[in-house]
Amino acid sequence: MKKILVTGANGFLGRHVIPLLLKHNYHVYAVDNNITMGSEKKENLSWHECNLFDPEDKKSLFSKIKPTHLLHLAWYTVPKKYWTAPENVLWVKASIELFFNFLENGGRRAVFAGTCAEYNWDYELLSEDKTPLLPKTLYGKCKNSLNTMLGALAEQKDISYAWGRIFFLYGSGENKERLIPEVINSLLKGKEVNCSHGRQVRDFLHVEDVADAFVTLVESNLRGSVNIASGQPATLKQIIYKIAEKLDRKDLIRLNAVPSSKSEPLRLIADNKRLKNELKWKPKYNLDSGLEKTIKWWKKEISGYKKEKM
Repeated sequence: MKKILVTGANGFLGRHVIPLLLKHNYHVYAVDNNITMGSEKKENLSWHECNLFDPEDKKSLFSKIKPTHLLHLAWYTVPKKYWTAPENVLWVKASIELFFNFLENGGRRAVFAGTCAEYNWDYELLSEDKTPLLPKTLYGKCKNSLNTMLGALAEQKDISYAWGRIFFLYGSGENKERLIPEVINSLLKGKEVNCSHGRQVRDFLHVEDVADAFVTLVESNLRGSVNIASGQPATLKQIIYKIAEKLDRKDLIRLNAVPSSKSEPLRLIADNKRLKNELKWKPKYNLDSGLEKTIKWWKKEISGYKKEKM
């Protein structure tokens, strides 16, 4: 049986990846720094608590498991802080050590999570083979540097390696401080939502589809960088009003109530041809169905929310 070690297994994306890997007949070794929450027991799933910043802890884990596959999702992702956090640099070092541990124990296929922030955002269409990599944030610089080093090492060692560049994801389990959960939660509680002009164009993909894309990438032999995105951009205004319409609370949306960030690009559009054509992948959810499922999940999560309010 194939053995895959998944870092960040108890995180937003990791929780959605695990059941898909189990369906593909992997024994999943789920790794997180805190496995007390959400670490359900299933056949061919084992949970391991590991400090990924501790070289000896990692070395012991890999020598014990000897995984054939590695999916590295863990990183510092605290909303609004992760763009400039010094923890990004620490994660580069920890991730390189992780890759060496994998190689030293006979690993065959590694997939790491990257970000669209690696690209030069002066370009509107972000393509793996055409858009320059010129990140402007520490987060983007660290991710890009890591991919450059690991890609060169994988080529030198002839190890199958891929890098999935995540654009904008949403869905059940997302941090409340991020855009879509914040809008949903505010409207469900009858609070006004203060927005900027909302003309920013982004590519959002439901977390279950992001998870499925990563599992498809793990299962393939595709090497190099792949954009993980829907290929269907929408303005933030469109997304916010879709949520408001589904909750019948358009009256609570306040556009132009706050200024937009001067450093924020107006258009970030993903070219996902490699994902679609080379991996033959397509999303399960469109924006409408994905938002509906997300709203349904948040209704259950919010304490005291009553259906009769709808």
